[in-house]
Amino acid sequence: MSINLDQAQQTFIVEAREQLQAMEESLLQLETNPGDDDAIGAIFRAAHTIKGSAGLFGLEPIVSFTHIVEDVLDRLRNGSVEVDTGLIAVLLKSSDHMLELINVVANQGGTLTPPALKREMELCQVLQEYQAPPSTDTPTAASSSAAHAPGELRLWHISLRFGQEVFRNGMDPLSFLRYLQTLGEVVDLSTLTDALPAIEAWDAESCYLGFDIEFSSAASHQAINEVFDFVREDCVIEIIALEDAAPAANTGLVTTQPEQPEENTALVTTGELLPDQRKTPRTASRVALDKQPTTTDNKAKDGAYVRVNADKLDELINLVGELVIASAGASLLARTCHNAPLQESTSSVSALVEEILDGALRLRMIPIGETFNRFRRVVRDVSQELGKDIDLIINGAETELDKTVVEKIGDPLMHLLRNAMDHGIETAEARLAAGKPAKGHLHLNAYHDSGNIVLEIADDGAGLNRDRILEKAQERGLVSPGANPTDQEIYNLIFEPGFSTAQAVTSLSGRGVGMDVVKRNITLLRGTVDLDSQPGQGTVVRIRLPLTLAIINGFLVGIDQSTYVIPLDMVQECVELSEDDGIASREQGYLDLRGEVLPLVYLRDHFNHEGPASRRQNVVVVRYAELKAGLVVDDLLGEFQTVIKPLGKLFGALRGISGSTILGSGAVALILDIPALLTQIAQIENRYTTQFQQATAR
Repeated sequence: MSINLDQAQQTFIVEAREQLQAMEESLLQLETNPGDDDAIGAIFRAAHTIKGSAGLFGLEPIVSFTHIVEDVLDRLRNGSVEVDTGLIAVLLKSSDHMLELINVVANQGGTLTPPALKREMELCQVLQEYQAPPSTDTPTAASSSAAHAPGELRLWHISLRFGQEVFRNGMDPLSFLRYLQTLGEVVDLSTLTDALPAIEAWDAESCYLGFDIEFSSAASHQAINEVFDFVREDCVIEIIALEDAAPAANTGLVTTQPEQPEENTALVTTGELLPDQRKTPRTASRVALDKQPTTTDNKAKDGAYVRVNADKLDELINLVGELVIASAGASLLARTCHNAPLQESTSSVSALVEEILDGALRLRMIPIGETFNRFRRVVRDVSQELGKDIDLIINGAETELDKTVVEKIGDPLMHLLRNAMDHGIETAEARLAAGKPAKGHLHLNAYHDSGNIVLEIADDGAGLNRDRILEKAQERGLVSPGANPTDQEIYNLIFEPGFSTAQAVTSLSGRGVGMDVVKRNITLLRGTVDLDSQPGQGTVVRIRLPLTLAIINGFLVGIDQSTYVIPLDMVQECVELSEDDGIASREQGYLDLRGEVLPLVYLRDHFNHEGPASRRQNVVVVRYAELKAGLVVDDLLGEFQTVIKPLGKLFGALRGISGSTILGSGAVALILDIPALLTQIAQIENRYTTQFQQATAR
């Protein structure tokens, strides 16, 4: 049972973090649109759910603090409090503190630090300003939490009959009683054992408990009823105000539902109007009618999603990768046997493995929008800190990307956004002087391109100072005095370690630490980053990432006895070189591809293969972003599903290779790093273009 309870608490932690994220997004939405009732309702529900769940696990620090937040939100919901900048600020800070409390629970045995406790006291003082003033004639409840509850003290009778599956579902009956005590005082409690079976029929994992409780509280029927939301399907519950109890109350224990705030009647499926449920207990037939549609709806919602541990998903992807390798080996063996039925069978298996692979990879794909939305809070806080009015505009939030990539791209994006707000976007005065709107704009965009995902961070600020960057680079020896680099090359110098043109160091940037880390982290994801800037108009940082880090479709090429893999989504076409064309191309270093200059990379030379090249060579035309080149190889070996294996630290400095894979024969093939190869070619591409133009002019 303790294992189930631990699992339930872990589920609570995960879901509480999700609720807090949703709460933060709704608060930011409410700041933009103070009249958004849907946002107010979403914020209240998030806080209420967290408080209720925390109460079940006896997490009193979370319950007590969230209760104060919930009280303020309740007043906001009923119009007693109006939305203003101060309220949004304190609620956002409260959300941060609730997350800190959740993290303390996640780190078992941890406690709040003294600074965190101080922040909590300060937050409580500010929140109290938005709470209703205490009534002088309201009796004091035994519980501190009950003192905040509206209304007069009443005596309630609560009958509980827990279902036998409660323990197996990860619930502790006593946790509900502990949570109930946060709303008032348990005056009397009787444990009911009439459901206990004979000793020989006893099941240690089944629950046979029941309780009769006399409960004094100022809380409403609905608030008391919501204590038992998480076990409503497993239990039979009756809640009656004793002064309102009818003589028929002892006819049976029934399940209550939350009271209807709009009316004192409830409509069941038969069309019959029932009296106020707070005063009249329902019969068993009424329970069945009320419960049936609710149960169906809940099951439909629960069945829509299944929460799976990420480690299990990674293990599945790894096993599918090994299955791909094994399938390739079986197919190769079948071809060597010249057995037609065996080849047909292995072909069917390979097709099924490919479908399983695609399905497994899709399981790990998640929308990038969740990561994007988290930056709304960052933009809000940083823009206020800088005294700038900045609006964040998000496009392409539905674009899906591998979960692993999404998790690792968050920090680089964070730094780029902060840098754009600090250095890129001007103050309102400077923008007005330049003829721009006072409000600055940041754009986050995501889209697919050639089997990759492109993330763009664009601002409408002052742009990069080309001359300043070049001057700084020459001072540091990154550019020789006589060199004439392109604008693109100059702009990309800001990704060099320790490079900064900031005149002053701020809390956000200017120390020359960060942009090189951004590039390194993106490179570790097999991605690239570049930027473009227009003086006075703004800057665009463009990140290209692979959709997945686990498996790619590859194109096999051969040089001597070695095999290399080119990512298939970067292959445009293949061209066979005649002996004469091959000699001319090697002398010139480029190929005339239908009037287009195509720089060539001779992989035999690049990787120092010994021995003569084959008489007839092939060119694989590859493209990445705006870069294009031809890779000269000996043999074209066809497509191959490639399971990427890391090379390890020993080969970390190896340029032009991004990983390895195992072929069906058991041999190892190296995966080419096409972006790195094409970037190297791009540095001398202008020379090839000039030579080609001179040759065609003659």
